[in-house]
Amino acid sequence: MWLYPRIAAHRGGGKLAPENTLAALRCGLAHGYHAVEIDAMLSGDGVPVLMHDPVLGRTVAGRGPVAALSAAQLGALDAGSWFGPAFAGEPVPTLEQAILFCRESGIWMNIEIKPSPGADAATGRAVAELVHALFAKELEQGAHAALPLLSSFSAEALAAAGDAAPGLARALLVTSVPADWLARLRMLGASALHVDHARLTERRAQAVKEHGFGLFCYTVNSVKRARELLAWGVDAFCTDRIDLVPADVDKL
Repeated sequence: MWLYPRIAAHRGGGKLAPENTLAALRCGLAHGYHAVEIDAMLSGDGVPVLMHDPVLGRTVAGRGPVAALSAAQLGALDAGSWFGPAFAGEPVPTLEQAILFCRESGIWMNIEIKPSPGADAATGRAVAELVHALFAKELEQGAHAALPLLSSFSAEALAAAGDAAPGLARALLVTSVPADWLARLRMLGASALHVDHARLTERRAQAVKEHGFGLFCYTVNSVKRARELLAWGVDAFCTDRIDLVPADVDKL
């Protein structure tokens, strides 16, 4: 059963703010989004930070691998100027800072574990341990709908996250549904499959749902496509077009 919101803002604020920043989270919230998808990667000193790319340059000013810098060094870099002058100086937040903001603002999180090369297990473990510590009360109370969902393309990262915090739900990310999807999910103890909506078929969607797993799609940027996917039985999706796709599924 899918316990979570059905529409999430991709990387915090979609195409309206610099991705994976507190500014993006504020932007999504301003558009009525109380659910987000964000990416978590390890800094050089083992701190989970919000980051999608393993090397600097696309969204964060600088050069070289993210893993070569400490969280403090990353936090001092500019993660906003690439998007526009209004966001100049926007820092790289830690995952903890993002979680605290989301908790205070009533925002649910799909946290994608995004390992740098060779850091799969370490990243999965660190993210799960942090989430477990910050949501200890909800875990103790069994408030599963309030807990973040951990997702990743890396089976190794998901397995490590499961070992570190077995009470947290996890989802396997894929580009298209593989022939052995069911075996993969069962092996990992995952509760959901996340797939590129453009590569999903209605038949595959129905098969996933018939076996009792959650089904989430990325990145759906039109109301027409969102309606089609929901009609297929897709549980939820994320979008970059938070300006076009309403945050409330009942308004689609």
